[in-house]
Amino acid sequence: MIDFLMNLEHWLPLLLDNYGLWIYAILFLIIFAETGSVFMFFLPGDSLLIAIGALCSTTDVVHLHYMGILLFVAAVLGYSVNYYTGRILGVKYFHQHSRYFKPEYIVKTNHYFMKHGGKTILMARFIPFVRSFAPFAAGSGHMPLATFSFYNVVGAAVWIFSLMAIGYGLGNILSWLGDWI
Repeated sequence: MIDFLMNLEHWLPLLLDNYGLWIYAILFLIIFAETGSVFMFFLPGDSLLIAIGALCSTTDVVHLHYMGILLFVAAVLGYSVNYYTGRILGVKYFHQHSRYFKPEYIVKTNHYFMKHGGKTILMARFIPFVRSFAPFAAGSGHMPLATFSFYNVVGAAVWIFSLMAIGYGLGNILSWLGDWI
């Protein structure tokens, strides 16, 4: 199971063969889980998006536009859930008497997100591990919801569509080279 989750992009053709159109729901849940929980940081977001783009270029079952819109929605919703989780639970963790979570950390996080929050939310989409923790930190740091939402939507669009486009282009090139050779 761990091999499957860690190397999901290699299993895409098999998933498509076995589940057909259910692949849309499966991939939605994977992107939502990775972006919506700090505990799912190990899922292969970037390489999976490139592989999905390549898969879209080589099959008629999975359409690039539909998949892109669906995964965009999954990424936005996932970050929103993670933000609200941080907003609700983050304060509880920081206010408990803990060795690692101290009240002054919430103040520092709050100041950081007031100054650099938008850039962090946008850039975190492209950094594995950070992608899962940034919205939680933004929520616990009380980043304004309007600012978070703007950068969430922009970041999701740039992340999903750019990586899927790269994969789509590479898939077309590899398909063309395969036909030519």
